[in-house]
Amino acid sequence: MERKIEELGKQAFSELNEARTLEELKSARVRYLGKKGGLTAMLRTLGTLSPEERKRLGRLANDLKEQLEKKLEEKAVEIRNLSLDRQPGQAVIDLSLPGRCTPRGHRHPLTQTLQDLVDIFRGMGFRVAEGPEVELDYYNFEALNIPREHPARDMQDTFYVTDDIVLRTQTSPVQVRTMERESPPIRMISPGKVYRHDADVTHSPMFIQIEGLMVDRDVAFSDLRGVLNAFLHEFFGPETQMRFRPSFFPFTEPSAEVDIRCVICKGSGCRVCSGSGWLEILGAGMVDPAVFRFVGYDPEEVQGFAFGLGVERLAMLRHGIDDIRLFYENDLRFLSQF
Repeated sequence: MERKIEELGKQAFSELNEARTLEELKSARVRYLGKKGGLTAMLRTLGTLSPEERKRLGRLANDLKEQLEKKLEEKAVEIRNLSLDRQPGQAVIDLSLPGRCTPRGHRHPLTQTLQDLVDIFRGMGFRVAEGPEVELDYYNFEALNIPREHPARDMQDTFYVTDDIVLRTQTSPVQVRTMERESPPIRMISPGKVYRHDADVTHSPMFIQIEGLMVDRDVAFSDLRGVLNAFLHEFFGPETQMRFRPSFFPFTEPSAEVDIRCVICKGSGCRVCSGSGWLEILGAGMVDPAVFRFVGYDPEEVQGFAFGLGVERLAMLRHGIDDIRLFYENDLRFLSQF
């Protein structure tokens, strides 16, 4: 048996050395290592031998099997390399050909707009603060002067997780949490995702807001106007005109809607501005004293202003987009324009 194993090994190595194609290698593998191969057949006869011979010859046969498998792998690599070198009249890799360019990604238009907004406010001394998107009813409503039976709750179609937990409808809760932790002066913005049960060409169930807050001694409405005027001039251009209209928000008093001259028609009237020449851009106002009392501030000692704007709204105006859903459909034909 030992002599048969040695002779089988010599014959197998001789065939492998002479093999010139992968097909010949495949035939040799089947002939010696396949289910009906010569070495496999010898391994099956080991059961008829004594335990001592079975152990010794089994080790010898398994060693030969490992050597043959290693030789088969080495020979396959050798044959492949030779076949590549033998391509008639051409190189395997033509280094003179231009490379294939991988399409380069870009920042999403909303990401671009958000970063630009943050940079503008940071340049005016505002720091960025963040908070949870799944929020307690207390921070989302009550601490902002909106008790449970307040009609202002009907202004926001809220996603409720439980009776006391909601998906935040604005980033104002971040302002409340910040005031609870810190003492004035405070100058901050809170960008982030917010959620409302609303969806059409100008509204999305999830959208991005930036809300700003400034609290200190002797903060006046004129400071709010100055900050917003500087922001709008930086974002839309120095020729941008702004106006304030009286409005109502439970957490600010007085409150205002801020409009700008239509960036599309320059005030002459168009479909985007509904012929008015003006575009509503954000809401703002002086922080209501009731909100200060919730966080332990003395409204006789400090004053502040707050404002909030939608990132999608500004991106739509900047790029002339009339359907907010385009931002979230991930159509590469749309996104590649940015």
